[in-house]
Amino acid sequence: MSASPAPIPVIEVEDARISFGAVKALAGVSLRIMPGECVGLVGHNGAGKSTIVNVINGGLSPDEGRISGDGATLERYGINVARAHGVRCVFQELSLCPNLTVIENTRLVHRDLGGLGWRGRARAIIEENLDAIFPGHGIDSGEIVAALSIAQRQMVEIAMAFSSAGTAPRLVILDEPTSSLDSSLAKQMLAHVRRFVAEGGAVVFISHILNEVLATADRIVVMKDGRVVAEQPAGDFTIHGLVEAMGSVAKEEAERRETRELASAPAVIEQPGHGLPLVARKGEIVGLAGLSGHGQTEMLLRLHAKRSGDWVLQRDPAVTFVAGDRRLNGVFELWSILKNLSVASLPDLSRHGLVALEAERHKGADWKERIDIRTQDMENPVLSLSGGNQQKVLFARALSTRAPVVLMDDPMRGVDVGTKQEVYQIIRQEAAAGRTFIWYSTEMEEVCLCDRVYVFREGEAVAELEGDDVNEKNILAASFQGALVA
Repeated sequence: MSASPAPIPVIEVEDARISFGAVKALAGVSLRIMPGECVGLVGHNGAGKSTIVNVINGGLSPDEGRISGDGATLERYGINVARAHGVRCVFQELSLCPNLTVIENTRLVHRDLGGLGWRGRARAIIEENLDAIFPGHGIDSGEIVAALSIAQRQMVEIAMAFSSAGTAPRLVILDEPTSSLDSSLAKQMLAHVRRFVAEGGAVVFISHILNEVLATADRIVVMKDGRVVAEQPAGDFTIHGLVEAMGSVAKEEAERRETRELASAPAVIEQPGHGLPLVARKGEIVGLAGLSGHGQTEMLLRLHAKRSGDWVLQRDPAVTFVAGDRRLNGVFELWSILKNLSVASLPDLSRHGLVALEAERHKGADWKERIDIRTQDMENPVLSLSGGNQQKVLFARALSTRAPVVLMDDPMRGVDVGTKQEVYQIIRQEAAAGRTFIWYSTEMEEVCLCDRVYVFREGEAVAELEGDDVNEKNILAASFQGALVA
């Protein structure tokens, strides 16, 4: 009996090299993606993950190297060739057109949907895939994308990537696909990934949530400084091993601060609501939890609007805000990294109406070092940074102000594990010095770092947790039932 032929990679990249000026984004990366496997791709922001993804999806041509599919070299490889080969990608920076409906965005993705009756066919395709991946999603396919929450937009992009209209998806690249999803939606998506792989599909899964990578991937590739530094079956890795391979010195589990001394601290935020009133004391880290889209972001926006209604920047602002959807309401895309960081501190940096450039550069250099913004020059365009490094700039922008209250709307989306731990340490230091944080996060690990947590359900706070009661069991129970588990 003859042996079965060896499987052939869906896509193989060999010795890819890409440089942007003096920066080597890829320094000889080879990567094989086999049918019927999920490849976990991990590494710090700036390690080269987004660059190799853009090579695979045809968005970038390597300066050197070869790309093949099904064993044959793919000449003039680009986006059209990649799509014809069944390559699909869900980007960390969501790419839907906000002024179009979900149906119309589906038509843009699937060119074969043209002709009479395309709306009906597009509606059927996107609704079928949303139902399959996210049962009970509640998304109206006729809705304008701008009206959807960031979680809903991410769900739509994921459903589009796994949908078929002519050419079926063979390789789906997921770049931080759960970054805006709560735990229940993330579980639904990961379950679909496993089904897709079991049926012979291939997935490249990029995530800074290492537990997700270990639980979902068959093989894990670790990148650092534009190179592959480790590659082995997922079962051979632990979280600690992955962190070490990435070169990060990070604690696997952060400690919650002592909260007993905060009970008598003065309240700096008191916001009434239809449910429980939200109270935050000086030096306290208050978490907003619950399923995404249940009013947490809206609460942060109300708090910000109530305390900073003037367009003129104040030297001593009452609050500052860290946006989670950086492309929509975070970065100024045409500005430099430095200008994006310093814009909230202009009153401190101005003299007689003019910006003191030396003071601005000093502030930029200080925060570049403190939070490890991966760039050679702070004058570079902000979009030259990876998504996680853009998020670091927004975080530095907020913390560099004098505001005593920091509002954070899921700010650590797409930030690597080592940087997260560094940011957590900065938050604890700032809180110990008297700064107050109100922190919405879709990651349970981050919620459990807070001193107190309000769980939101259907637009209002339905439970308040403190101390040892801040745990996944109680948060999920309150999210679904509005009451704690006995």
